[in-house]
Amino acid sequence: MVKIVTPFSIVLPRKTTKDKKVAISMNAYGNANHHINNEVKKRFKEAVREQLEGLIIDTPVEITYQVFKPSMRKLDKMNVIAVTSKYLLDAITEFGCWEDDNDDNVKTETLLPTMYDKNNGRVEVIIYERVRENS
Repeated sequence: MVKIVTPFSIVLPRKTTKDKKVAISMNAYGNANHHINNEVKKRFKEAVREQLEGLIIDTPVEITYQVFKPSMRKLDKMNVIAVTSKYLLDAITEFGCWEDDNDDNVKTETLLPTMYDKNNGRVEVIIYERVRENS
């Protein structure tokens, strides 16, 4: 079992204006242009790099997601999980933790109830299967 904590949002630095905070969600993804989406995906990958580098995950796996929202506002968790899952599974593949994130390797993805954690929004991802560190 491996636990990965992913960000709820990404801050994109700007040169002449205030930095831009972008939520990791389908709403933000659908409303942003592809340049912004690519920048968010790159920064997401950097945010999880330390947790993934050197990790080897034996497949097949089962994955569980739990969203921790940073405010009491209503939230459609699938909007968050859809993009988080895409970005995270792509990062796991790109870092060489497993061969691919296809249906043969990722058997199930389960969502747990959303929790509230004031000012600490995140998605906690648990990957179940044999995991060992690359030496």
